[in-house]
Amino acid sequence: MDTRTGLPVVGMVGGGQLARMTHQAAIALGQSLRVLAASPDDGAALVAADVQYGDHSDLAALRTFAKGCDVVTFDHEHVPTEAVRELVSSGVSVYPGPDALVFAQDKRAMRQRLSALGAPVPRWRPISSAEDLRAFGDEVGWPVVAKAVRGGYDGRGVWMLAQGDPLPSGVELIAEERVALRRELAVQVARSPFGQVAAYPVVETVQREGICVEVLAPAPDLPSTLAVAAQQLAIDIATALDVVGMLAVELFEVDGGLVVNELAMRPHNSGHWTIEGARTSQFEQHLRAVLDYPMGETALTAPAVAMANVLGGPPGGIALDERLHHLFAADPGAKVHLYGKQLRPGRKVGHVTVLGDDMEAVRARAARAARWLQEGR
Repeated sequence: MDTRTGLPVVGMVGGGQLARMTHQAAIALGQSLRVLAASPDDGAALVAADVQYGDHSDLAALRTFAKGCDVVTFDHEHVPTEAVRELVSSGVSVYPGPDALVFAQDKRAMRQRLSALGAPVPRWRPISSAEDLRAFGDEVGWPVVAKAVRGGYDGRGVWMLAQGDPLPSGVELIAEERVALRRELAVQVARSPFGQVAAYPVVETVQREGICVEVLAPAPDLPSTLAVAAQQLAIDIATALDVVGMLAVELFEVDGGLVVNELAMRPHNSGHWTIEGARTSQFEQHLRAVLDYPMGETALTAPAVAMANVLGGPPGGIALDERLHHLFAADPGAKVHLYGKQLRPGRKVGHVTVLGDDMEAVRARAARAARWLQEGR
């Protein structure tokens, strides 16, 4: 408890943009957010008042960080499961807990658990040799998708393998069939220790080279029956895995239904639109959930919401500050969020959200704004 405010202290392991935006939500709630960052240059470390520095895999650093926190949560899934268990065993309230978090950390464990629950998943198999891969590919058809069991994100740790391709070396793998998808969707739910759940509208996510570049809320032309089924699926998964906090379920829409692709147990890129586009942002909702507060409303604030990620562009051109001047003059309704990151080609450095009545119009405005911030034109 923060004695200055009489309100809880939430510790967030990781100092990236998710912690930065959670800090913004904490301010409105009067909460004190403590951040464990790796560097003073981390996005959250640039803005938060209570920052400690340390390695998220160092148990001693985690123990020191957790002292005085009412609850500890995460802005990424890379904290070793064993370290999370040690924190819990020493009396620290950690959400999501290790028995849930492992299913966002370990793709093999996730596939095994979801399969046992009867959730729709691609056909998959653990792979340890070229013979394993060949047998699986011959069974489900080529090419197949190979994934690192741990550590992959934003297209990293994922390989599309044709017949005869060598296995990636030095990493544990699973292989999945290549799903004939119509598009990619995502649904987010929040769950509290009490068991209350709140689901957000289903969104469409647009990927390019393994990186999400657009999110459209609600997912255009999605039948209401399928939208409800996606929300119920996410609620069922959150409940079965005992998730506390935000859960993002990445989905493939296929002929005849849905297939679960990935899980994330934290605020997620597919929910950044909620800052302006929903009654309660995913960042406030995550805080409410881990503190066991009642959930906030998740309804849209406009009929159509489009979010576009801002990626680092080629070096040179006009300065970022000048790009903001031009963008705001051209589109004063565009809402910009920059993460305090150094610009590097292809790196997520921010996002833009646009609200309106027509999806195609807001999508075009968001894409134009993101492109201007990336390229200066």
